[in-house]
Amino acid sequence: MKKEMRYLVPEDYMADPAVHVFNGKVYIYPSHDRESGIPENDNGDHFNMKDYHVFSTDDVMHGEIKDHGVVLATEDIPWAGRQLWDCDVALKDGKYYMYFPLKDRNDIFRIGVAVSDSPEGPFIPQPDPIRGSYSIDPAVLDDGNGCYYMYFGGLWGGQLQRYRDNKALECAVLPEGAVPPDNEPCIPGRVAKLSDDMLQFAEEPKPVVILDENGKPLAAGDNERRFFEASWMHKYNGKYYFSYSTGDTHRLCYAIGDNPYGPFVYQGVILTPVVGWTTHHAITEYKGKWYLFHHDCVPSNGKTWLRSLKVCELEYDSEGKIITIEGNPE
Repeated sequence: MKKEMRYLVPEDYMADPAVHVFNGKVYIYPSHDRESGIPENDNGDHFNMKDYHVFSTDDVMHGEIKDHGVVLATEDIPWAGRQLWDCDVALKDGKYYMYFPLKDRNDIFRIGVAVSDSPEGPFIPQPDPIRGSYSIDPAVLDDGNGCYYMYFGGLWGGQLQRYRDNKALECAVLPEGAVPPDNEPCIPGRVAKLSDDMLQFAEEPKPVVILDENGKPLAAGDNERRFFEASWMHKYNGKYYFSYSTGDTHRLCYAIGDNPYGPFVYQGVILTPVVGWTTHHAITEYKGKWYLFHHDCVPSNGKTWLRSLKVCELEYDSEGKIITIEGNPE
């Protein structure tokens, strides 16, 4: 389906949006692309982002997008190395918690937490990352019952393939057999319940298993459907919708489950490929309508490290399935 698309921040390069409704407004928490001068590679070294802005609006498709400025930067974070990639924010008991992936001084991605009294920031980072955290793309579900769950993980530069059972492989360079054969189950994303103070995992992270139509886990060679990165979770009509990027096949897909841990059954494609290497997104409801926030590289003429935020309306059919959206209909 072709949808009206809006570029949200045409004056700057922003990507990987996390989006939530706080205090009656839509708040957008993207990563901030820049021209780093680092050659492009599969590890994503050219994505050398250094800070976060926060944006808000009360009219998604046509209203003013207010920039609240820089709310957290690499130099603010005591354990920082480099590459401040995508983040997410959750509200609990009047405090706003920002979860962010960042490489430490050993070039290993960890997930940190920064706290604010306002959705507009600034966010004050904790002195250390979450114990036992690794990889990238944190997305937090407020389940509405006092429980919060973090979904995370990304392959290749996101380093998820370096871990088994939440422990790092001995060799940082992938040994033969570290990536599953095409007919074996794919490397899954992770989910962990957060502690009551929102600053740590309350449990060991668990695999987010996506099943095919026959009840079998999606295979590593199923590149059109298997998980790669960019977890997002939302609820619709009592069901849990786990959505994600397929990475090198450039799709946003989703699967549905009955609880935060799954398993989740694959349903289809949310967004067909856009201009750019991959896709990252958020889905949220506001004033009775659902929206898909994502990015592409059209304004930068295809430079994958200079992405621009977009939004369009998202719709469901009568059975609760998401109607597929054409990524670049123009």
